[in-house]
Amino acid sequence: MDKRKILFSLRRIQGQVNSLKIPWIEKSRVKLDPYKILIFCVLSLRTKDKVTEQAFKRLSQKASGVYEMVKISTAEIERLIYPVGFFRSKAKAIHYLSKELIEKYEGKVPHRLEELLSLPGVGRKTANLVLSLGYKRPAICVDTHVHRISNRLGWVTTKSPYHTELKLKKLLPKKVWSKLNPLFVAFGQNICRPLRPLCNKCRVRDLCLKRGVKYEGTKVKRS
Repeated sequence: MDKRKILFSLRRIQGQVNSLKIPWIEKSRVKLDPYKILIFCVLSLRTKDKVTEQAFKRLSQKASGVYEMVKISTAEIERLIYPVGFFRSKAKAIHYLSKELIEKYEGKVPHRLEELLSLPGVGRKTANLVLSLGYKRPAICVDTHVHRISNRLGWVTTKSPYHTELKLKKLLPKKVWSKLNPLFVAFGQNICRPLRPLCNKCRVRDLCLKRGVKYEGTKVKRS
């Protein structure tokens, strides 16, 4: 698919997503704070969105910043974030990450990709989300939705999120990099689902190669 068709598809998806539920991190004030984005991403791993939101709110009420976070115990963090998946290991990671920020970066979240990736527990997805939401810099955050949908549409043919990111950076102008993740998260949760996507409701079905689609769904998932 050429770049013009990709941008045309993006505009159609944007029009459809405008009427859908957008990711909580996008509509909240969390996106204004790089540290809060880091913590939210740690909590979100293998955890449902609603559980992550509630755990994040409880933790933020107790410790809204890095210096407050290191003052509370790991056990207290565990209590506040339960029942997120792997809550014990995540509590340790949050505490250790916060200490690292204080010791190496004077309590500030770095704004360079290489420095973000050097932090414990921070991968490319989290680092790019911090850059795009926290620092308003062009970055493509490739999560499961971005990776799946980009391949399903036929934009890329890749095996890993890392290679998807590299390919998309060549295909897309920088001005749309940061828009891609929130678009595809909402689109992927509501329309282009992992199993039984709602192709009959999709506005780009005529432009989609439907890679990996074995069965199509007919019903909208109720939240």
